[in-house]
Amino acid sequence: MAKQKKQPRPKAITPKGFRDYFGSEVDERKRMLDQIAAVYHRYGFDALESSAVETVEALGKFLPDVDRPNEGVFAWQDEDESWLALRYDLTAPLARVYAQHRNDLPTPYRRYAMGPVWRDEKPGPGRFRQFYQCDADTVGSASMAADAEICALLADTLETVGIPRGDYVVRVNNRKVLNGVLEVMGVDEGPTRDAVLRTIDKFDKVGEAGVRELLGKGRLDASGAYIDGVGLSDEQAEPVLAFLTSKGDTAEHTLANLRAAVGDSAIGAEGVAELEEIATLLAAQGYSSDRIEIDPSVVRGLGYYTGPVFEAELTFEILDEKGRPRQFGSVAGGGRYDDLVKRFTGQAVPATGVSIGVDRLLAALHAKGRLDGRAEGPVVVTVMDKSRLADYQAMVGDLRQAGIRAEVYLGNPKNFGNQLKYADKRRSSVAIIAGSDEFDAGKVQVKDLVLGAKIAENATLEEWKERPSQFECNRADMVAKVREIIEGNDD
Repeated sequence: MAKQKKQPRPKAITPKGFRDYFGSEVDERKRMLDQIAAVYHRYGFDALESSAVETVEALGKFLPDVDRPNEGVFAWQDEDESWLALRYDLTAPLARVYAQHRNDLPTPYRRYAMGPVWRDEKPGPGRFRQFYQCDADTVGSASMAADAEICALLADTLETVGIPRGDYVVRVNNRKVLNGVLEVMGVDEGPTRDAVLRTIDKFDKVGEAGVRELLGKGRLDASGAYIDGVGLSDEQAEPVLAFLTSKGDTAEHTLANLRAAVGDSAIGAEGVAELEEIATLLAAQGYSSDRIEIDPSVVRGLGYYTGPVFEAELTFEILDEKGRPRQFGSVAGGGRYDDLVKRFTGQAVPATGVSIGVDRLLAALHAKGRLDGRAEGPVVVTVMDKSRLADYQAMVGDLRQAGIRAEVYLGNPKNFGNQLKYADKRRSSVAIIAGSDEFDAGKVQVKDLVLGAKIAENATLEEWKERPSQFECNRADMVAKVREIIEGNDD
């Protein structure tokens, strides 16, 4: 009889494009989610937690910003042969929820949602297939006040999580203005229009000169490869370039340039008027152009949005992997999408909203040195006498009852040095030490691990004696002494 082949052990690796998050990372994200939720709630938005799984039919066109309408999601066939998929954003599920429950929901419906989304895309540096989003949306209002409010909310949120004024700008544009420019150019629906839109989307990468070349005969890219252009004449391309470069020193100046760019186009004029109303409403609330500005170069989601579009960009510099300075870039975006709910209801339902990339924001704060990735660990109650384990548990119980994070060392207590190494690995600030002598005297030793590490690293022997990092106190005073040390380390 042939010997049965041994089943190979599974490899302990994370799937490509995914990663694991540990203690301090999870804590930082939770803290940021709580901060963002507090701003959203203050603005009157209600929480919504929808299913992570939607029918493929409900999700509709996958990933609206890409050219692969039937790819990009993790999908599978259910037992009834219907197709299901993990949500790729939080907006498509909102459209389904509103269409399904609209008779029971207030109009307008203001909701915020937070959670992971999944995209079956090629991963890269800092680009994962699972990431967190925080959305706020207003469904059922065509008022530009709803769009202005989203911009204000976005600015307030960035400042709340630790991005100070001057380190960010919320940029606002309008898809209708672009439609007006295309109308002036005489570009109808079709391949040429699509090519023009793709070229406009490259403005932030290739600049005015690059767009001019790509709208015309074409250009050589950085690698030396020649990219064919759209084939427009200089005269035909001029309205697009006027649109992209119309940002002035003030909102009034920018709006005047946009009016010139759209010419006699009615839809273009409507878009400019909407931008003007948003600017007026924001100014009335005290949001000046150093926080929120009209910027025609914002062309996100060309096929997705129907009116105003927003993008939050961090303006400070960081160093890339090669040590070169670069701006951090976009961390949030959104806009008005009046046609999404219509897929379900057959009737146009106005909607506007924004999505914040939490992982991007956390990365920005780390890059700026505003988060250090360190989280304070629990107070560790060491074990000197295994027969007194109940007493050690009583100590940890007292600390927890006082709201102090604490644990008893549960490893092998034989080597006391290993217990302190464990506390150090846990980033603990305090260790409790008690042996038979301390129990007999009703005392405990409280060791300040933070101060001890500083003294060991920097101090002379005399300074060590002057600044003890270990204190003896009555068992009854243990909680107060621990709190005193923790609060002292926080100062």
